[in-house]
Amino acid sequence: MGNKKNVNVKTAKKPSKPTGKKTPMPDRNQKMVMAAGIVVMLIIAVSLAYTQMPKNENPAGTSAVDTAASQPSPSGTNPQIEFESSKPGVTSSAEYSKPLGEAKQLAIDTDKGQIVVEVYPQAMPQTVANFQKLVDSKFYNGLNFHRVEDWVIQGGDPKGDGTGGPGWTIPLENSPSQLKNVRGALAMARSQDPNSAGSQFYILKNDATTLDGQYAVFGKVVKGMEVVDKIQKGDKMKTVAPYTGN
Repeated sequence: MGNKKNVNVKTAKKPSKPTGKKTPMPDRNQKMVMAAGIVVMLIIAVSLAYTQMPKNENPAGTSAVDTAASQPSPSGTNPQIEFESSKPGVTSSAEYSKPLGEAKQLAIDTDKGQIVVEVYPQAMPQTVANFQKLVDSKFYNGLNFHRVEDWVIQGGDPKGDGTGGPGWTIPLENSPSQLKNVRGALAMARSQDPNSAGSQFYILKNDATTLDGQYAVFGKVVKGMEVVDKIQKGDKMKTVAPYTGN
């Protein structure tokens, strides 16, 4: 037989398999664990961000007898009204000052003795004019102190229960910085409405400066704080009249 030529038949090479190991796909339980981990991380991040936020140092309803804020504020028509935070448009008495001007002295003669107060017509013209009108008409004579607490005494209600007044009201007049709600301060009481003061007034036995800007302070006690401290609920104002030195 003749010589056979060797024919090299090249066979196609099969594609080589990847040498790396196949990464297993996470099963359902693993996915749930991963999702839960992400949620926990988000909660922690939000909590940390919240704790770093600046806090309100004087939240509404937590401030006056300084803490008088936790005590009922002087009121004209509802003696149980709670202290309210400053309302928009009501200027704090710490924001401005002006001369007090000439003072007028009035004597409040009570069952316990005499209280002498100074009022300031130049600094608080509207409030003092209203108070003086009531004094001149002898409106206060014979009325009692219907509210007495460890930080305040309040009177001037013809009904004697905290719901009465003279038949009119006056707008809230902002007090200058020299007149604050401190021990001995004389101010007009009112209801929730800032412009509801009429005849009821209060005298502070303790500081209550967080009431500043919300109540019209128009005077102060210059003699007789020991009498203020002795006043009890129901004690009467015999007369309220200009002070003559007696």
